[in-house]
Amino acid sequence: MTYPAPRYHGDKGETSATYRPDSSEPDFSYENGTRVHYLATGASTGGKFGLYRWEMSATPNGPSPHFHRSISESFYVLSGAVRIFDGTTWLDTSPGDWVHVPEGGVHGFRNESGERASMLIHFSPGAPREGYFENTPRLAEMTDEERLAFFIEHDTYWV
Repeated sequence: MTYPAPRYHGDKGETSATYRPDSSEPDFSYENGTRVHYLATGASTGGKFGLYRWEMSATPNGPSPHFHRSISESFYVLSGAVRIFDGTTWLDTSPGDWVHVPEGGVHGFRNESGERASMLIHFSPGAPREGYFENTPRLAEMTDEERLAFFIEHDTYWV
Protein backbone atom coordinates (compact mmCIF):
# COMPACT_ATOMS: atom_id res chain seq x y z
CA MET A 1 0.00 0.00 0.00
CA THR A 2 1.33 3.43 -0.87
CA TYR A 3 0.18 6.98 -0.36
CA PRO A 4 -2.24 8.29 -2.98
CA ALA A 5 -1.10 10.86 -5.53
CA PRO A 6 -0.87 14.39 -4.10
CA ARG A 7 -4.03 16.47 -4.36
CA TYR A 8 -2.52 19.67 -3.04
CA HIS A 9 0.32 21.04 -5.11
CA GLY A 10 1.13 24.31 -3.29
CA ASP A 11 4.43 24.99 -1.55
CA LYS A 12 3.34 26.73 1.66
CA GLY A 13 0.14 25.03 2.75
CA GLU A 14 -3.10 26.87 3.30
CA THR A 15 -5.49 27.84 6.07
CA SER A 16 -8.42 25.47 5.58
CA ALA A 17 -9.23 23.70 8.87
CA THR A 18 -12.81 23.34 10.04
CA TYR A 19 -13.72 23.79 13.71
CA ARG A 20 -16.99 22.75 15.30
CA PRO A 21 -17.25 23.28 19.06
CA ASP A 22 -18.84 20.56 21.19
CA SER A 23 -21.48 23.10 22.20
CA SER A 24 -22.83 23.32 18.62
CA GLU A 25 -26.52 22.60 18.23
CA PRO A 26 -27.41 19.34 16.44
CA ASP A 27 -28.11 19.62 12.72
CA PHE A 28 -31.10 17.29 12.92
CA SER A 29 -33.26 15.88 15.73
CA TYR A 30 -35.76 13.02 15.70
CA GLU A 31 -39.04 13.16 17.62
CA ASN A 32 -37.74 10.46 19.98
CA GLY A 33 -34.92 12.78 21.15
CA THR A 34 -32.08 11.32 19.07
CA ARG A 35 -29.84 14.14 17.80
CA VAL A 36 -27.45 14.11 14.84
CA HIS A 37 -24.46 16.38 14.38
CA TYR A 38 -23.14 16.63 10.81
CA LEU A 39 -19.44 16.91 11.66
CA ALA A 40 -18.25 16.32 8.08
CA THR A 41 -20.58 15.61 5.18
CA GLY A 42 -19.65 14.06 1.86
CA ALA A 43 -20.22 17.49 0.34
CA SER A 44 -17.80 19.18 2.75
CA THR A 45 -15.06 16.54 2.24
CA GLY A 46 -15.23 16.37 -1.53
CA GLY A 47 -16.89 12.95 -1.29
CA LYS A 48 -14.04 11.37 0.67
CA PHE A 49 -16.00 10.55 3.84
CA GLY A 50 -18.86 11.57 6.12
CA LEU A 51 -18.61 11.80 9.91
CA TYR A 52 -21.62 12.19 12.19
CA ARG A 53 -22.08 12.31 15.97
CA TRP A 54 -25.17 10.27 16.77
CA GLU A 55 -26.68 11.02 20.19
CA MET A 56 -29.27 8.34 20.88
CA SER A 57 -32.23 8.96 23.16
CA ALA A 58 -32.92 6.68 26.11
CA THR A 59 -35.95 5.27 24.25
CA PRO A 60 -35.04 2.02 22.45
CA ASN A 61 -34.14 2.99 18.88
CA GLY A 62 -31.88 2.26 15.92
CA PRO A 63 -32.00 0.55 12.53
CA SER A 64 -32.53 -3.18 12.01
CA PRO A 65 -29.96 -5.26 10.09
CA HIS A 66 -29.22 -3.92 6.61
CA PHE A 67 -26.28 -3.42 4.24
CA HIS A 68 -24.91 -0.86 1.81
CA ARG A 69 -23.51 -1.67 -1.62
CA SER A 70 -21.39 1.47 -2.14
CA ILE A 71 -20.30 2.69 1.30
CA SER A 72 -18.52 1.30 4.34
CA GLU A 73 -19.64 2.34 7.81
CA SER A 74 -17.76 2.52 11.09
CA PHE A 75 -19.03 3.09 14.62
CA TYR A 76 -17.00 4.46 17.54
CA VAL A 77 -18.89 4.48 20.84
CA LEU A 78 -18.44 7.68 22.86
CA SER A 79 -20.84 7.14 25.77
CA GLY A 80 -23.42 4.70 27.03
CA ALA A 81 -24.13 1.20 25.76
CA VAL A 82 -24.89 0.54 22.09
CA ARG A 83 -25.81 -2.84 20.62
CA ILE A 84 -24.19 -3.20 17.18
CA PHE A 85 -25.00 -6.10 14.86
CA ASP A 86 -21.89 -7.42 13.09
CA GLY A 87 -23.75 -9.68 10.67
CA THR A 88 -23.77 -12.61 13.10
CA THR A 89 -24.17 -11.34 16.65
CA TRP A 90 -25.50 -8.30 18.47
CA LEU A 91 -22.38 -6.97 20.21
CA ASP A 92 -22.83 -5.10 23.50
CA THR A 93 -20.43 -2.19 22.99
CA SER A 94 -19.28 0.52 25.39
CA PRO A 95 -17.20 3.71 25.21
CA GLY A 96 -13.99 3.20 23.27
CA ASP A 97 -15.31 0.25 21.25
CA TRP A 98 -15.10 0.47 17.45
CA VAL A 99 -16.86 -1.59 14.77
CA HIS A 100 -16.08 -1.33 11.03
CA VAL A 101 -18.44 -2.70 8.39
CA PRO A 102 -17.16 -2.86 4.77
CA GLU A 103 -19.42 -2.49 1.76
CA GLY A 104 -21.93 -5.35 1.70
CA GLY A 105 -21.53 -6.11 5.41
CA VAL A 106 -24.79 -6.69 7.26
CA HIS A 107 -25.08 -4.46 10.32
CA GLY A 108 -27.47 -2.55 12.55
CA PHE A 109 -27.36 -0.67 15.83
CA ARG A 110 -29.68 -0.11 18.77
CA ASN A 111 -29.76 1.62 22.09
CA GLU A 112 -31.75 -0.65 24.38
CA SER A 113 -30.13 0.44 27.65
CA GLY A 114 -32.78 2.91 28.83
CA GLU A 115 -30.01 5.55 29.05
CA ARG A 116 -28.71 8.02 26.45
CA ALA A 117 -25.78 6.83 24.33
CA SER A 118 -23.61 8.47 21.68
CA MET A 119 -21.23 7.39 18.97
CA LEU A 120 -19.41 8.61 15.90
CA ILE A 121 -20.58 7.15 12.60
CA HIS A 122 -18.12 7.31 9.69
CA PHE A 123 -19.11 6.60 6.08
CA SER A 124 -16.63 6.15 3.25
CA PRO A 125 -16.86 7.40 0.62
CA GLY A 126 -18.90 10.40 1.68
CA ALA A 127 -22.44 9.72 0.48
CA PRO A 128 -25.22 12.28 1.13
CA ARG A 129 -26.54 10.53 4.24
CA GLU A 130 -28.21 13.71 5.52
CA GLY A 131 -31.08 13.14 3.06
CA TYR A 132 -31.55 9.66 4.48
CA PHE A 133 -31.48 10.84 8.12
CA GLU A 134 -33.86 13.74 7.51
CA ASN A 135 -36.41 11.82 5.47
CA THR A 136 -36.75 8.55 7.41
CA PRO A 137 -39.42 10.15 9.65
CA ARG A 138 -41.57 10.46 6.50
CA LEU A 139 -41.45 6.74 5.64
CA ALA A 140 -44.96 6.11 7.00
CA GLU A 141 -46.34 8.68 4.53
CA MET A 142 -44.76 6.92 1.52
CA THR A 143 -46.30 4.25 -0.67
CA ASP A 144 -44.52 0.89 -0.84
CA GLU A 145 -43.03 1.91 -4.19
CA GLU A 146 -41.82 5.28 -2.86
CA ARG A 147 -40.30 3.61 0.20
CA LEU A 148 -38.44 1.08 -1.98
CA ALA A 149 -37.14 3.87 -4.24
CA PHE A 150 -36.06 5.86 -1.16
CA PHE A 151 -34.03 2.96 0.23
CA ILE A 152 -32.40 2.24 -3.15
CA GLU A 153 -31.56 5.94 -3.60
CA HIS A 154 -29.89 5.89 -0.18
CA ASP A 155 -28.07 2.56 -0.65
CA THR A 156 -29.93 0.80 2.16
CA TYR A 157 -30.97 -2.85 1.73
CA TRP A 158 -32.83 -4.52 4.61
CA VAL A 159 -32.27 -8.19 5.42
